[in-house]
Amino acid sequence: MANIKLFEEKKIRSVWNEADQKMYFSVADVVEALTDSTDIKQYVKRLRQRDPQLHSNWGTICTPLEMTAADGKRRKIQCANTEGLLRIIQSIPSPKAEPFKLWLAKVGQERLKEIENPELAQARMRDIYKAKGYNDEWIEKRVRGIAIRDELTNEWKQRGVKEGKEFAILTAEISKATFGVVPSDYKKLKGLTKLQENLRDHMTDLELIFSMLGEASTTEIARNKNAQGFPQNEQAAIEGGTVAGNARKELEKKSGRNVVTSQNYKSLTEKQKRKIDKR
Repeated sequence: MANIKLFEEKKIRSVWNEADQKMYFSVADVVEALTDSTDIKQYVKRLRQRDPQLHSNWGTICTPLEMTAADGKRRKIQCANTEGLLRIIQSIPSPKAEPFKLWLAKVGQERLKEIENPELAQARMRDIYKAKGYNDEWIEKRVRGIAIRDELTNEWKQRGVKEGKEFAILTAEISKATFGVVPSDYKKLKGLTKLQENLRDHMTDLELIFSMLGEASTTEIARNKNAQGFPQNEQAAIEGGTVAGNARKELEKKSGRNVVTSQNYKSLTEKQKRKIDKR
């Protein structure tokens, strides 16, 4: 299970490793949050050069784990658990180091509570989105969309689809059939250039609804046809996306407006603020 944590508005990718029952964090994300460096790879390289002991133990401290990139693809990246991050932080001259240590301890405690009570994870997710300016209606759609997405990816795993490249291809097929555009081009349309910016976090209500319809339809078709392996699930993805795509086109025909838009939640929030200011 992978998710995003926030430290001072910076996104930190994390994943719970069932093998050792520990939370792991993206080293690159942590370094970026603490240093604001524009070239993380070079910074880490210099960091290891400055600290020979850290360099010699890097393979022990860091573990390659799969995480989702901004383009939706799963890739293995350097991750470290709490103990490993504390060692890395020792070599980073940053005023944010101490606040980050406190944040790290809090995240670990929250994770243990969420394992005991999964509803706490959803409540925390809602609080994060609300703090970022989303309204309750949008948040409910986003949370529901995450649940539908998880159901689909679990179905893919059970049907022999490989995480990473194959997941990304199927996701792109659903998006193309639903919206007429693949996720990477969709991000460009919305002006999203940062690696960690999540496309769905910038979708409008209608875009979220049709995303859910495309993925829920894909899940239903895969089950009913008992799709096995990548080729059969790819066909199910195209058919599921087409169900949502046809519904989108029908709505656009009746409403006279395109569902796919360059608007994102930032621009929508700014418009809402301007309306409030005029009152």
